[in-house]
Amino acid sequence: MKKIQISHTAEELSRTFTEWFKEQLSEKESITIALSGGSTPTLLFDYWASLPEEEINWRKVKFFWGDERCVPPDHEESNYKMTKQHLFDFVSVPEENIFRIMGEEEASAEAARYGKLLQQELQSKNGVPLFDIVMLGMGDDGHTASIFPHQMELWESDANCVAATHPVSGQQRVSLTGRVINAAHNVVFLITGANKAEKVNEIVTRPEEAEKKYPAARVQPESGNLYWFMDQQAAQMLTTAD
Repeated sequence: MKKIQISHTAEELSRTFTEWFKEQLSEKESITIALSGGSTPTLLFDYWASLPEEEINWRKVKFFWGDERCVPPDHEESNYKMTKQHLFDFVSVPEENIFRIMGEEEASAEAARYGKLLQQELQSKNGVPLFDIVMLGMGDDGHTASIFPHQMELWESDANCVAATHPVSGQQRVSLTGRVINAAHNVVFLITGANKAEKVNEIVTRPEEAEKKYPAARVQPESGNLYWFMDQQAAQMLTTAD
């Protein structure tokens, strides 16, 4: 069951998602979250960094990533660097709560290492690591994490993490697989921008067709807890489709 929350602006989306996140945090002693990269999380992290120090107890949050580009941690394209610059440099997150993907390493070797780390650090069910929250974005090509439409077979991998390749640049990435994403207790899409509207509409209204073409349409958590937090631009075709 998809739970769709439409905000007027990206800033309102950050506030709305944060209220949901704080509810999850209040119910548990600690939470594991896989972060995504991109412009929408950047705005979210800026909002989190602006909150009063006591509003969110960051010591209760263990941070992982859903994907990472194969670049060093100080590279401009690093998801880790983006998170550090916009969040970690401003809030009290213990170093031992941060589990980054080492993008400077060879992709396949790092995918294997990170997959093992998830087994060690997370609870598991039937051998699959269980995140409390997986945060996802979606490209205007329908990709999510770093699983792209031309490598759909990677979504179905038996591994926890895989080495993936960007279809245009050829850049190597490390990504969670479908089995880990769909095992999470909560999976959350954060999507902004009119360029996403067509894919959002297709995935939400014609899921059986969409899942043949787009990795994002294969996000179907076993828990049933799939949330779409969107701004009005990303949701515009949904709101007019009726």
